[in-house]
Amino acid sequence: MAKKALIAMSGGVDSSVAAALMKERGYDCIGVTMKLYSGEDAGGCRSNTCCTAEDAADARQVADALDIPFYVLNFTDDFQKQVIERFVRIYEQGGTPNPCIDCNRYMKHEKLYRRAAALHCDLIVTGHYARIEQDPVSGRYLLKKARNAAKDQSYVLYFLSQEQLSHSAFPLGEFESKEAVRARAAQYHFLNARKHDSQDICFVTNGDYGDFIEKYRSVQYPEGDFVDEAGHLLGRHRGIIRYTIGQRKGLGLSLPAPMYVAGKDMAENRVILTTGSLLYSDSLLAGSFNWIKYETPPAALRVTAKTRYKAKEVPATAEPLPDGSVRIRFDIPERAIAAGQAVVLYDGEDVVGGGTILRAE
Repeated sequence: MAKKALIAMSGGVDSSVAAALMKERGYDCIGVTMKLYSGEDAGGCRSNTCCTAEDAADARQVADALDIPFYVLNFTDDFQKQVIERFVRIYEQGGTPNPCIDCNRYMKHEKLYRRAAALHCDLIVTGHYARIEQDPVSGRYLLKKARNAAKDQSYVLYFLSQEQLSHSAFPLGEFESKEAVRARAAQYHFLNARKHDSQDICFVTNGDYGDFIEKYRSVQYPEGDFVDEAGHLLGRHRGIIRYTIGQRKGLGLSLPAPMYVAGKDMAENRVILTTGSLLYSDSLLAGSFNWIKYETPPAALRVTAKTRYKAKEVPATAEPLPDGSVRIRFDIPERAIAAGQAVVLYDGEDVVGGGTILRAE
């Protein structure tokens, strides 16, 4: 009997090619698209986001072309609770959320994972650019970077457990370029072979996070003061949720020199600006840490670390603490570390582990 694979199909070229590759490998495939929000919740849809009705139609066309069953699963309630509500709450607490990680964690690799188990599927498959290998010595499943460094998405998958890794597949991880993926889609005659990549947060339809949060909460967050490092008044901000660490553009101030958001005083409703010095931190503390390469990590280990998806890896030392948190000390102070983002640790191509940034130090 052929093994079964549940394919998360977004309607884009990546998940479409992933589905075709799994079928080529002899798997009995089932395609699914997740309905995550309604248009009225997000205020409409844009062409550069994912999860639209058009995306679902594209996914169905690909499934029909591959002659595999296809279903749309309604996860709107879960998405609102686990992704949108979390996104809003972290901004209200002064942090900077990463909803794409939450969507991968709670939707694709929790909700879909349970659905795959109920359907007796051996694997859950997505179009992510990453790789999974089993270490022949330790027996642990390793999450590794994609061959295509420019498209690598291992950062957003750091949370995967050993159980999830053992039942997941990322067929695109071996491709060395996006053009090679598109070429394969063209060979299959997929209509979405040249479809653009989604780039924006799907439920923030006008690109303004502040507008979205105010509409979602049905409140208007009050104006407050912009101050410098010494507490001197620089001007008025439009609501503290509209700013994030490291931001320079969109402040609405006329300043003699460029200034950046260095911190937010939530109690006093103040946004603290700096010309640069306050942006740099020697270390950070991370919680909810998931170790992939080690069951029990060493007392201290040398790694490279990423504090944002688009950030460069930088050399650091990771120190696991008795309470389960991890302190990461950078060789050179790191810029614009924001609570709520993920920090992911690497050893060459291997993801060592990752967690949520609690604070910069």
